[in-house]
Amino acid sequence: MAVKQYKPLTPGRRFATVDPMNDVTTRDPLKQLVISKKRTNGRDSSGQIRVRHRGGGAARNIRIVDFRQQRLNELATVKEIEYDPNRSARIARVQFPDGQFRYILAPDGLRVGMTVVSSPTGGEIQVGNRFPLKHIPIGSLVCNIELKPGQGGKMGRSAGTSIQLMSIDAGFAQLRLPSTEERLVPESCFATIGMISNPDHRHHVLGKAGRRRHKGWRPSVRGKVMNPVDHPHGGGEGKQPIGMKFPKTPWGAHALGVYTRVNKKYSDSAILHRRKK
Repeated sequence: MAVKQYKPLTPGRRFATVDPMNDVTTRDPLKQLVISKKRTNGRDSSGQIRVRHRGGGAARNIRIVDFRQQRLNELATVKEIEYDPNRSARIARVQFPDGQFRYILAPDGLRVGMTVVSSPTGGEIQVGNRFPLKHIPIGSLVCNIELKPGQGGKMGRSAGTSIQLMSIDAGFAQLRLPSTEERLVPESCFATIGMISNPDHRHHVLGKAGRRRHKGWRPSVRGKVMNPVDHPHGGGEGKQPIGMKFPKTPWGAHALGVYTRVNKKYSDSAILHRRKK
């Protein structure tokens, strides 16, 4: 799937790229698998802004995606590949033999008419099938991986993401993440064979402020153009440097190179190699 570019007839089209959605087979979601989305615009229950620069945007509904896929040993047929406005990856509408429909994350290469299965005992290694890590060959690329058995997929869910299965030893599978981090996961955790669909998502360029507003992102103002009362970087006559050793947030905290991971997190023992800084 390629990225579509237009002739630069307007400034907004000059750098913008568009997703042609050639892999999407329908634009109409299944009503029984869609729920309305409550829009908070970054505010909490009391109306206070907790996440800045959010608001507006196009209306979107939530697609109910089955991340657990607990209908085991049942062949499901792919009926449609759909666009999901709430995620970068595509979703697949699959139908089980009893006629029930469900949405699953679509791996790259999954097509209408193919069948997928989720089995605790393993099976054919093909794109879209879902097995425990201990039944997947070493070196395979997997996605939508559980962190705990039965929890549902948590890792490797965004467009173009794949995680490599490095080894299995002493009841744990060693995984190599796209960030180069290597970590352990119980070998009984389920994973889907293949790479997540829509790998060209990272090449898309919005090109203009309006398209960003459609996604619900409001404008962000630089701190150095504010007044001193509004931001630590503010003040000065004309264009000035921030006048301090390191950038700060509007509340005076460090804003560059801050280590944000929680100290003594429960999963520290499962991480064998940290990602590159």
